[in-house]
Amino acid sequence: MNVGIIGGGAAGLAAGYILSQSGHKVSIYETSPFLGGQASTFDVGGSPLERGYHHLFTSDTDIIALIGELGLGHRLKWIESTVGIFYNGRVYNFVTPLDLLRFNPISMINRFRLGLVTLYLKRYKDWKNLESITADKWIKKFAGPSVYNVVWGPLLRGKFGDEYFAKVAMPWFWGKIQTRFASRGKGLKGMQKEKLGYPMGSFGEIFKELSTQIHKMGNEVKISTPVKKIMVSDGRASGLEYIENGKICIKKFDAILSTTPSYIFPKLVEGLPEWYLNKLGKIDYLAAVLLILILDRPISNIYWLNIADRTIPFVGLIEHTNLIGPHNYGGKHIVYLTNYLNTDHPLYNKTHEELLEEYIPHLTKINPDFKRSWIENSYHHKVNAAQPIVTTNYSEIIPEHRTPIKGLYLANTTQVYPEDRGTNYSVRMGKKVAKYIIDDLA
Repeated sequence: MNVGIIGGGAAGLAAGYILSQSGHKVSIYETSPFLGGQASTFDVGGSPLERGYHHLFTSDTDIIALIGELGLGHRLKWIESTVGIFYNGRVYNFVTPLDLLRFNPISMINRFRLGLVTLYLKRYKDWKNLESITADKWIKKFAGPSVYNVVWGPLLRGKFGDEYFAKVAMPWFWGKIQTRFASRGKGLKGMQKEKLGYPMGSFGEIFKELSTQIHKMGNEVKISTPVKKIMVSDGRASGLEYIENGKICIKKFDAILSTTPSYIFPKLVEGLPEWYLNKLGKIDYLAAVLLILILDRPISNIYWLNIADRTIPFVGLIEHTNLIGPHNYGGKHIVYLTNYLNTDHPLYNKTHEELLEEYIPHLTKINPDFKRSWIENSYHHKVNAAQPIVTTNYSEIIPEHRTPIKGLYLANTTQVYPEDRGTNYSVRMGKKVAKYIIDDLA
């Protein structure tokens, strides 16, 4: 059977790989001139670098297994991570229980309370009981106003903005705690250390090998090939209209998988019933806005620095080379300054240079020695539909993978739940929907 896949990101490529292994003919169409979607890479001084920071947790079993199956297991390295929080003009380490005890912006009683609440969430498994309450309300109630105002409140507001931070459901926050603690094993003296995984050839190497394997099985992966229309005949998906080398082309298919964001999907296909369209329209997204600095020296010794200071216009400072080492980039230090924004936000609409001018003065708050001359180069990327807004009772509005049109399937980040979106869950979803397609075609 012939299967068409719209999108060459992690979900689309994983689905194409599984379908190819099952003997189906597969064609994957990617609009961009590169594969990988939100985990795609670009060239920095001869080395591939992700447009958006990426790493793996030890619980990311689906993509870890896939990496091994592709023969790239030896490229995956597990490295002890460093995490910090910037608050009130100071950087605090935030990795071990001892770091928590030293976190003096909150009282000792509230430090214990923060630790106990975190431990409780780590062990709590029935996330469905949390669906009806927002993270904002739950944290204030159980962690208390001091912990909320200093630690988790600013991070929620920074991640989701003034419009959405109070609407995010508790399962999203629960999922974050679960994921981070899954990568922590007991180190010396019982202190917990976090280990993160990174494929040393970049995530781009994984997508390249997936594409290669799909080609070897007699199928095709096309880049710079936008799909314009999903064709439907007699209530069933029947083909795709796409543009290749400037020409409009049409190809018939027995099944079609779209990995596009929910707001784009209805623009490609006619005939979706109102109830399904309503589900697609109920979920909002934020875009990721990233400024990447190439420096001649580090800003800090921390990999992941959460910014709990709303006077600073970015929410995270991720120093990539504090995880995998500057020697992988010719001795240069790579820093991501990250934000999640609505597309009508002023920062979203700033140019590369404007954003650079906006951000640079704030770097001296984090490192008083920082000078503009440290910056040797910089890059600006925007990823639309990067973060779905997970609201209360979210499971009731998730669109089904099997759409109401026969032979037409949807797999995108709004359907990852209760976990937060990520390459592992995209791979898992791609495999899951591929099996749906295989069963239905059979």
